[in-house]
Amino acid sequence: MNKEIYEKMGIENKVFDLGNSVLKGLSESFARIDDIAEYNQLKVLNAFRNQGVSEACLHGTTGYGYNDYARETLEKVYADIFCTEDALVRPQITCGTHAIALALFSNLRPGDELLSPAGRLYDTMDEVIGLRDSRGSLKEYGVTYRQVDLLPDDSFDFEGIKKAINEKTKLVTIQRSKGYQTRHSFSVEEIGKLIKFIKEIKPEVTVFVDNCYGEFTEEIEPTYVGADMMAGSLIKNPGGGLAPIGGYIVGKKECIENAAARLTSPGLGKEVGASLEVMRSLYQGIFLAPTVTASAVKGAVFAAAIYEKLGFKVVPSSSEIRHDIIQAVEFNDPDKLIAFCKGIQSSSPVDSFVTPEPSDMPGYESKVIMAAGTFVSGASIELSADGPLRAPYAAYFQGGITWPHVKFGILNTVQCLLSQNLISL
Repeated sequence: MNKEIYEKMGIENKVFDLGNSVLKGLSESFARIDDIAEYNQLKVLNAFRNQGVSEACLHGTTGYGYNDYARETLEKVYADIFCTEDALVRPQITCGTHAIALALFSNLRPGDELLSPAGRLYDTMDEVIGLRDSRGSLKEYGVTYRQVDLLPDDSFDFEGIKKAINEKTKLVTIQRSKGYQTRHSFSVEEIGKLIKFIKEIKPEVTVFVDNCYGEFTEEIEPTYVGADMMAGSLIKNPGGGLAPIGGYIVGKKECIENAAARLTSPGLGKEVGASLEVMRSLYQGIFLAPTVTASAVKGAVFAAAIYEKLGFKVVPSSSEIRHDIIQAVEFNDPDKLIAFCKGIQSSSPVDSFVTPEPSDMPGYESKVIMAAGTFVSGASIELSADGPLRAPYAAYFQGGITWPHVKFGILNTVQCLLSQNLISL
């Protein structure tokens, strides 16, 4: 019966059979993903119970947002889940880059130095830092930047990091996910060892982790292993596909108070910021996040296994333990990258008829192709793919609220490549 509906939706039998043959070897990986999802689901449920989430929490406020019980309780839930002193969870934080920039700007001062011990950051951070000239960058405010590249095997250059830390080093930023690179994404264990090393050299330094795409892919988070502050986007993992907008920062109370004063105004901080009518979606989203993330991780593993079988380099491999939801596939051919993204777009519930094309995007140096026919615009926890039009012409695939949808999406990418004679089976 399933084969018939796939065929009706344009998937040839040989593509369907390829998918099923690959799935037979993934039962152990999928069982591990389900175990992590179960653990995290109970962790989230426990936070809801600990903080006394009530029906009143599902309604928001307007205007100044004074005494917003729902907002305050949600922030306690996030602090509980991530084991931190405080949290800032707001629809006024527009995206992941905004959350990261907010964390950095609010905890750095003129004359301070920002250090990345894990090489280059995500493309959109170039203008935040000032690597590319941009109005209002950290560089404009007198904050300097230094980075230590990874070693050829993608491990941390501990000797180089030790030399880079100096009297000006105020904040260390660690990007958990690979971004538009084909390095591996860092495990929480790796991040913990790096934090320990840094703190032994300079205990007072603030360590910040960009946790975008990583939430709930493991049983522990970077704040469990010494991160002073962590941030992410609500239209990625923690929004569970329901949050329509927003971002979060969790961490030490002083760090969060600094961020709140920057988000609103000195003297106002966390006391203002109406939650409007999004609270039900934010609560329900974080509650569903562990199982939604599990669907996305299964899709990433499935994509890796299929494209390995087709002879492409994938990062990570299908057998590797996952630390985020992103799957990179190196095509070394712009036509194959574009065809892959077209396959994702045409698999979407929204705008499936749209044809994605490479274009200039705000914050990106290269042209980028993006495929995302999502219920929430740009939500990368939903089925999506993107990639810069530059070598090695890698597609970065992520998301999928339900496993069956992700499965169809990946098979459809194979079908698109096959139909354009870009691969053979």
